[in-house]
Amino acid sequence: MDVKTANECENDDVEQNLSYEVKQDVDEELPHAEVVDIFQEGLAMIVQDPLLCDLPIQVTLEEINSQIALEYGQAMTVRVCKADGEIMPVVVVQNATVLDLKRAIQRYIQLKHQREGGIQHISWKYVWRTYHLSFSGEKLEEDSRSLREYGIKNRDEVVFVKKLKNK
Repeated sequence: MDVKTANECENDDVEQNLSYEVKQDVDEELPHAEVVDIFQEGLAMIVQDPLLCDLPIQVTLEEINSQIALEYGQAMTVRVCKADGEIMPVVVVQNATVLDLKRAIQRYIQLKHQREGGIQHISWKYVWRTYHLSFSGEKLEEDSRSLREYGIKNRDEVVFVKKLKNK
């Protein structure tokens, strides 16, 4: 038969109370907004790292991964020049295809509009039907070809060119 001293009983009571309080804290659910705030604070701290300091405050995991891939040489930045002169630094993997670049452009513009509260919807079908991408005067027409096949390297500039209508 186990006989406990008064001190042991007191310790058991403290442990039970602590485990009950911890269990209550775990069972308590935080409101979504509070979780988002905590997450944003954590991201803001991460973005202060010299490697990630070029990223916006409302950074996505995708952008962090792209920046890290750039740092390790697993990705490259393609500078995409729009007709209005704006240059968009778009990050793609080293062996990216033209289709990968188009999707990266779409994602870049989508994130930009979300952050600025701009246009809600862009018809990419219309954009790619009306414009094509060009590098050193050569049209990037085949979506399945790699950017390397066109000679595109890190920090090269690709431009949007309006397609001419066939009569």
